[in-house]
Amino acid sequence: MDVILDILDTFVFDRCYASILPDPKFHNTTAFELQAPVNQHVAKYFPLQASQLAYASEWKRDNIARQYISFFLIALIFAWLLYLVGSFVLYETMFDKRIMQHPRFLKNQIRQEITQGITSIPIISLLTAPFFVAEIRGFSKLYDFSSQSPFRGYTLLQYPLFILFTDSGIYWIHRGLHHPLVYRWCHKPHHKWVVPTPFASYAFHPLDGWAQSLPYHIFPMLFPLQKCAYLGLFVFVTLWTVLIHDAEYLSTSKIINGAACHTMHHLYFNYNYGQYITLWDRLGGTYRTPEEDSFKKKQNEEQAALAAKKRL
Repeated sequence: MDVILDILDTFVFDRCYASILPDPKFHNTTAFELQAPVNQHVAKYFPLQASQLAYASEWKRDNIARQYISFFLIALIFAWLLYLVGSFVLYETMFDKRIMQHPRFLKNQIRQEITQGITSIPIISLLTAPFFVAEIRGFSKLYDFSSQSPFRGYTLLQYPLFILFTDSGIYWIHRGLHHPLVYRWCHKPHHKWVVPTPFASYAFHPLDGWAQSLPYHIFPMLFPLQKCAYLGLFVFVTLWTVLIHDAEYLSTSKIINGAACHTMHHLYFNYNYGQYITLWDRLGGTYRTPEEDSFKKKQNEEQAALAAKKRL
């Protein structure tokens, strides 16, 4: 994130902060007394000269409040774009719209999902920005180039390590969110979508969405991670969250905890808490095999239960 901040500071934020919080001393200083600062993070990849506007605000680039606000805006816009664009593309290309005829599909559900998603993301971004500030201030193990990896082969190892760590963390956090003490006020809003669409991917209570994102931000605090890999995995995680809410039609794998597995979670509640693979669900006794035409099966189960209740 430090490289991205250098670039955005140069082209956007330096001018914005200079306009909002101008430094009166800047105008009393001659151009000869100023030297345009070096973008120390992005300079490792390519030269990018900053303008003297970097000096024009009372909040210089190393101001922690400025860094927090900048990262909040970056996270907010980035998440909104990936959520809306990714969900729309998947909805228009792969999503089987026949399931919208299911009796458990709510009236105006997509509009409700989008509203909940776009209103939750700002709060999630506010809570996530401190991790980015910590990273830029040296409290992470992010590194620039493969040559800086801890040992030979780690460049490839970091990917499965990231998947295993975050999948384990999300499993236990997600399972904990189903505890009666927190479920009703925190996780229940997401289970409103019994028959989810891709737009349900970020239709969370804000604390719910933030809690399940924690393993992604804790990982680089504990383990080395290349910065390019970090950005790529961040995009992957966001798009994967959209993909697993595409009902059950992309995959019925018993190893990958994809859309089919996550459909079981929405339909049957106490199964398939994992994010990527089924390992922890199998170890924790919460795995349920994806079923063909599970929406129809669930509908038949509910109709049979209702008929039995009437007979009583």
